[in-house]
Amino acid sequence: MQISAKNLGKKFSNEWIFRNLNYEFQSGESYTFVGANGSGKSTLLQVLSGFAPHSEGEIHYQFNGQNLEIDNYYKHLVIAAPYLELIEDFTLSEIVDFHIKFKPFKNNLSVSDFTDFIELPQAKNKAVKFFSSGMKQRVKLGLAFWSDSEILMLDEPSSNLDIKATEWYLKNVQEYAKNRMLIICSNQPNEYEFCNNILNIQEYK
Repeated sequence: MQISAKNLGKKFSNEWIFRNLNYEFQSGESYTFVGANGSGKSTLLQVLSGFAPHSEGEIHYQFNGQNLEIDNYYKHLVIAAPYLELIEDFTLSEIVDFHIKFKPFKNNLSVSDFTDFIELPQAKNKAVKFFSSGMKQRVKLGLAFWSDSEILMLDEPSSNLDIKATEWYLKNVQEYAKNRMLIICSNQPNEYEFCNNILNIQEYK
């Protein structure tokens, strides 16, 4: 999998968030976007994911050497972020069943396997609206880790996580990023200290 950004830029109203970004993202590599709060890390992630349009430049997606149209690109990525909502009235089991209809798990792993993996087996039949923010974040990360996709995008991955849950994230992120393209937005060095490529978004103004 490859994402090529050419002279990429994004603006809101008359303010440029970033400009003139030229970069190639490759499978098997890890990348982190850093910068001050409000600098545009999440915006760049959303543009590369196809969730938000860019204002100038080009983005090209390739899979096995073939160009991908944006309508098919979403099948190859998964994203976890604090601002992405779960369906509050679903139970944890229902959330997982719903998710795997669109993004199947690797190796056909089960709901019970998943609740054990995220260390929340006791919440299997509990409505998500009763989850703490940290529990919700662990669900989002777990779904992203286990989804059968070539690209793994994480925005502020340890947001709302306590010390134990942060340790769970750090224990699993490298394992489940193997042979994938990993992109992280973060200002917390411990979240990305294993990443090979660091991009400071403030250099693209």
